[in-house]
Amino acid sequence: MDMLPALNQLLIALGIIIIAYIIRGIAGFGSGLIAIPFLILFLPIQLAVILIVLLDYVAAFTHGIHGRKKIEYKLIWPLIPFNIIGIMLAVYIFKKIDLSMLITGLASLLLCYGIYYLFGFKPKQHASRVWAIPAGTLGTMVGTLFGTGGPFYVIYLQLQGLDKTAFRSTIASIFLIDGSMRVISYFLSGLVSMQTITLFVVALPLMLLSLYAGQHIHTSITPRSFQRLIGGLLLLSSITLLLK
Repeated sequence: MDMLPALNQLLIALGIIIIAYIIRGIAGFGSGLIAIPFLILFLPIQLAVILIVLLDYVAAFTHGIHGRKKIEYKLIWPLIPFNIIGIMLAVYIFKKIDLSMLITGLASLLLCYGIYYLFGFKPKQHASRVWAIPAGTLGTMVGTLFGTGGPFYVIYLQLQGLDKTAFRSTIASIFLIDGSMRVISYFLSGLVSMQTITLFVVALPLMLLSLYAGQHIHTSITPRSFQRLIGGLLLLSSITLLLK
């Protein structure tokens, strides 16, 4: 992993990143879910995951947090201790678990996500904040391992019955805190290589342009149809990984 991927692999990877962040710009989510399963067909899984986590953190930071007065901090603080536990578990797994097992785990996770998005399951609202325990632990553990922990936070906040503004403001704050923890953990554990940093620098301007383009694309597709599209892409990527 000391050398950059071959030129054709690099170009394909950058193309995947462009598509993923255009989708994020349109929908506000989904960059990791779309990019990582396809990137690891060309790049090592550790490299792909850390690259996207770094890009996602910059994307979350550039979005900023609108409606700060609507942030539900009382829903964020219970997550943090379990975020730390999740990161510690993920770093240990990253260093100890066989690569093929990680890929199979990611494929299985994407399969579940795909079904969730495709059929639009909605959890019952106003559930106990005890759900911060699995959401905080799994959000950072799965996010650190696979760069795709967002759905756990989405479900957790849906369970609290927040209005649209409070939901968007609160989840933006969660992503920034979660992303900071993950980025710090990667650097402290020595998982960030010079190759990762080089690819990040190369991909960063393309990510920012793609994000901007996605935010300004006007589409007639309904939110439900877009969710089904995401679900279909996730099912396709999970099957591709299982057959890899």
